[in-house]
Amino acid sequence: MSTVLNTISRRGRGQLPVLVTSVLLVVMFAVGSVNYQGFFSGQVLLNLLIDNGFLLVVAVGMTFVILTGGIDLSVGAMVALSTMVSAWLVQTHGWPPLVVIPLVLAIGTGAGLAMGWVIQNFEIQPFIVTLAGMFLARGLCYTISIDSISITDPTYTAMAQTKIPLGELFVSPSVLIAVLVVVAAFTVLHHTKFGRNVYALGGSEQSSLLMGLPVARTKIAVYGVSGFCSALGGVLMTFYMLSGYGLHAVGLELDAIAAVVIGGTLLTGGSGYLLGTVLGVLVLGLIQTVITFQGTLSSWWTKIVIGALLFVFILLQRLMTARRRV
Repeated sequence: MSTVLNTISRRGRGQLPVLVTSVLLVVMFAVGSVNYQGFFSGQVLLNLLIDNGFLLVVAVGMTFVILTGGIDLSVGAMVALSTMVSAWLVQTHGWPPLVVIPLVLAIGTGAGLAMGWVIQNFEIQPFIVTLAGMFLARGLCYTISIDSISITDPTYTAMAQTKIPLGELFVSPSVLIAVLVVVAAFTVLHHTKFGRNVYALGGSEQSSLLMGLPVARTKIAVYGVSGFCSALGGVLMTFYMLSGYGLHAVGLELDAIAAVVIGGTLLTGGSGYLLGTVLGVLVLGLIQTVITFQGTLSSWWTKIVIGALLFVFILLQRLMTARRRV
């Protein structure tokens, strides 16, 4: 019991990585503002959300999984499958979006629950199960079509082109959806019994069992949450790209994991903040924006910088964990 209580209390001591990420975000924005004309703008910050709304939603689902000490490698492939199913049903078969979108969300949630069930009942490492899910989802994309399917449906076009004014600035409808997801997830994680169970499970599964917590239900549910967020991220990517393609979101699972870790969530589980994940996504988006403004660097520098940051934050986590043991 004391192990679980200590795990829950670690959330209060885990604010340092979030603070570091916040400072990093401010410093990067300040450096960009000094070096590049037009960078110091509220619209530049809002564009981070417009361009990365789908990543933010996927990273929210990944946060739930990593907080339990698990991992989900299938999210990028599930995003691609969602875009393909949406484009195939809407564009090729003429299904209405009000039917297609709930169906896509149900497919993603069901796939996540199925993977969680296999992980729990057969005691297989999440890495292996979700890797299999990744290959399955990506393969299913190509059974639908090996080519990109463009979408001209008025509903999807309107979602892609609509600008919601915020004074002189604007955001897209996808940003509002992503913000609602963040608010809902924050409420669940920090103000419900399920959220407390997620943190406790990540701290010690054995202690959670001894306390009588619903370990099996919680573990299966977090993968269902991740599957739902992946499918919703796919819907938002469909709005953003106006197409379905089997090569959409390649490597997105790694970006989502990087955002969660940079945001301060421990890979071993039990400690982390959803706000940190939001900051992590903004940091990744800001790196790409700075490189775009710079103009002479290859886009691959985005991956190099993200890799370096990820390495630094993993070392920071390691140092914090070692200090707590002492």
